[in-house]
Amino acid sequence: LWNQYGSLFRRFDDLTLGRWLVQTLAHLNGGNWRYSHPLVGCYKLAAQTGHQRQIWLKRLVELPFSFTIAECCRAPLLPLVTRDVVESGLICIHCNETAVAFGDLPAGLGAPISRWANDYAAIHRIAHLEGAEKTAVGSFDDALDDAADQAIISLKHASLELFPLLLDHYPAVVWEDHDECLDVRPEDLDAGE
Repeated sequence: LWNQYGSLFRRFDDLTLGRWLVQTLAHLNGGNWRYSHPLVGCYKLAAQTGHQRQIWLKRLVELPFSFTIAECCRAPLLPLVTRDVVESGLICIHCNETAVAFGDLPAGLGAPISRWANDYAAIHRIAHLEGAEKTAVGSFDDALDDAADQAIISLKHASLELFPLLLDHYPAVVWEDHDECLDVRPEDLDAGE
């Protein structure tokens, strides 16, 4: 389905695609964006096509002023924060590689992000319990529901208090707003607001 959606961007010539990417980056600039946001989804599809065609290496368009170049693929650095940030660092939205290793995060951000990621990992672990550990929690369905509720709280907290701190160092940030293992959907984060 995503391949089908991306066909629009594959029809663009290189210059048109480059211009679309630059204009969209300008709209994303300054934002703490959810991964499920439609504009982020469109940008990711276009960015993948741009990466395959090496749009950024051709230098057909200028980067928006505030964006730096990602070392992984030479595209503008638009980092994605996932729950695996300690292991995988900030992910490049263009090539899906590590754009910023966790150890290279700006000073003062590593400790709070690490605490959040470790706390979230303990919550997420419930979805992967097996055997004796699974039976030890009593009702696994109840434990899974409780973990999903905790994941929602944790993601909300990080999106409001933690991820915005990255905006002091990066012009825009995208964060993963779902957890398939715990059946947490983006719309669950908006429930009760």
